[in-house]
Amino acid sequence: MKALRYWPSVPRYLLARILKKRYPVFLLPLRLVDIAEPCAPPGWKRVKVRLCGVCGSDLALLYGKNSPRLSPFFSFPAVLGHEILGESDGKRVVVNPNLACRERGLELCAACVRGEEGICQNTSDGSIAPGMLGFCRDLPGGWGEEIVAHPDMIHPVPDVVPDERAVLAEPLAVVLRGLRNLDFSTDLKTLVIGAGTIGLLAVKVMRILGYAGEIHVAARYPMQAELAGEFGADLVHCDVREAAREVGAKSYKAIIGPPGWRGGFDAVIDAAGSKTSLEQASWATREGGKLLLLGSPGEMKHDFSPHWFGEVKLLGTYIYSNADFRRAVELLPKIEGIEKLVTHKFLLSDWRKAIRTVIHRRGIKVVFKP
Repeated sequence: MKALRYWPSVPRYLLARILKKRYPVFLLPLRLVDIAEPCAPPGWKRVKVRLCGVCGSDLALLYGKNSPRLSPFFSFPAVLGHEILGESDGKRVVVNPNLACRERGLELCAACVRGEEGICQNTSDGSIAPGMLGFCRDLPGGWGEEIVAHPDMIHPVPDVVPDERAVLAEPLAVVLRGLRNLDFSTDLKTLVIGAGTIGLLAVKVMRILGYAGEIHVAARYPMQAELAGEFGADLVHCDVREAAREVGAKSYKAIIGPPGWRGGFDAVIDAAGSKTSLEQASWATREGGKLLLLGSPGEMKHDFSPHWFGEVKLLGTYIYSNADFRRAVELLPKIEGIEKLVTHKFLLSDWRKAIRTVIHRRGIKVVFKP
């Protein structure tokens, strides 16, 4: 079958870290190859891929953004792709890509016993190579024609849900898991930095869950700003400083470099995951507030002053529990309109064009259609 396979290359990784988005797409360690159909472990099912998204974590891998210290928890070469909509037994399904203790045939670790499979302690152990689907040497991800999955990883999609909405189940689960870290019982002021798929889904989910507080969004592009307002944002800003001033934050001139800030938002969601967004998010959070990382920043230099000087609480998440994923699937019929986030579809053979579309911000969610 056809599949897009990534293989590790330390020299290319280092060069990509230096050049960042200037790194030529044709030099990425990604190739369309013919591979054997995946061999299903006993009791697992085959899933024919219909759509599979391109995630920021995929780009982080390709462009050298991830920390090398995470390398033991993934395995390559691998077929990428973990936002998977497919068909199994004649029905449309979405797939939870997490390979925790149960899927690895291991006794449940303490996290899995608590129902927190997203922080499973055994993601590098057992009979399967390290990593989840899309980052696992033994089991191909969704940037191919077919995958295999444990039956409990497979969730039927209601008929009323269009494909373009269903393929967002995985990032929707990420958002649901992350928002569990924030307190929406009171009318707080929240800022979302980054109006890509994760940021816009966060706005929509907060409103669906009944959050009545002010939601501000820092969006860089007109399409993002328009959707942020449509999804429930009260105010959309062109940058974080403008947003912070709107809620009364004050800037103070520093002896050198950027200013210091006092005041700001009760909660800030960094959905961009860059050096710039993390620094801005830290200073835009009020004293004692919470900063939630829904993006995936890797190694970077960061000024931690707001975290001790202002007691800004830094939280992070990138995956979810089985319960979070089920909840995301259950929410799909109710969260109308998010299919607008899927702006581009590409064949696997057009992968270079797909990656360029993402890195040059020509759309929001790009998906492959094998």
